[in-house]
Amino acid sequence: MIIVNVYVLFEPIMVPRLPTVESSEEVNEEEYGIKKMTAIEKRKAIRKRLPEWFKTSLPVGEAQKKFNQARDNVREHGLNTVCEEARCPNIHDCWGRGTATFMIAGEVCTRGCKFCAVGTVKKPDKLDENEPKELADSIKRMGLKYAVITVVNRDDLEDGGARHYKNCIIEVKKENPDIGLELLCSDLDGNIDALEMLLEELPLKVFAHNVECVPRLDSKVRDSRASFEQSLEILKMARKLRPDIKIKSSLMVGLGETDEEIVETMKLLKSSGVDMITLGQYLQPSYKHLPVSRFPEPEKFAIWDGLAREIGFKAVASGPLVRSSYRAGLLYEESNGGMPVAIKSSTGSAVTNISYHNSNKKVITK
Repeated sequence: MIIVNVYVLFEPIMVPRLPTVESSEEVNEEEYGIKKMTAIEKRKAIRKRLPEWFKTSLPVGEAQKKFNQARDNVREHGLNTVCEEARCPNIHDCWGRGTATFMIAGEVCTRGCKFCAVGTVKKPDKLDENEPKELADSIKRMGLKYAVITVVNRDDLEDGGARHYKNCIIEVKKENPDIGLELLCSDLDGNIDALEMLLEELPLKVFAHNVECVPRLDSKVRDSRASFEQSLEILKMARKLRPDIKIKSSLMVGLGETDEEIVETMKLLKSSGVDMITLGQYLQPSYKHLPVSRFPEPEKFAIWDGLAREIGFKAVASGPLVRSSYRAGLLYEESNGGMPVAIKSSTGSAVTNISYHNSNKKVITK
């Protein structure tokens, strides 16, 4: 630090006192000749740098071979996956295991959640009648074992897009009879009749719907047409309508929540019939989106992993780089008594403090 001593050799001109750091007074930027920052400049200035633990490893051996095959198929046939478009940090791990995520019903959403990078419009294009067949062909070309199909909100449609989602899934299963399917669904604007129609005899292993954040932050984080209560109702009804499939949800961390609120939210999800949960770090897509409030260290995510298991979830993935579709096929296997995804060797992003005894399939929290 350089210390400069300034001596005043003349009578000083009296100016108003500048507020200190602890003061609640605001600086009049124009009065002191300070350039006033625009709203955009302020948003850019407060964006946080990613901490050092935001790193992933590339797959090796057979996993690398499978990833290369999937990538080559995608490029050769011009296929679109959420994995690439969202620049998911776990793409190597998932593609190397024969899992990928696809978004249907358009590339724009009728809602404008403050955390999401997907574009927003009031009236999207009409649904593509050829999408079910094209999606089925894409999945077949990639040679996938497990696929996650996610959707944009379609509040412009009476059924929220439910019929189209169902047609897509049925066609995928028809062309890929051995594949495992997971639907990451919207809240269908709370339309329970549409949900019932959608889930009836639908060939799914997992129905997922993300609450995204703790209840207190709902109005700050999500579109006004969404609500934590509405999301819980969708999850509860899905559990009631399809007791034969797994129900899944996801939380983002770093939006202004407290540790206590995370635990309470997990309890609410469990009591609503959710079997599987993922917890990951929120990352600000651009300066126009909500700023990140904090970056909990991996050790904190490991603690949440243990707490989620104590609450009773059958499968958990918790980590800074975990996303809602992270290791989806493996997480489904875990929910049926398989090895926890967090302790499987590879390039995984989930963290945990548990040990696992495969001989009797016991999960022990350290």
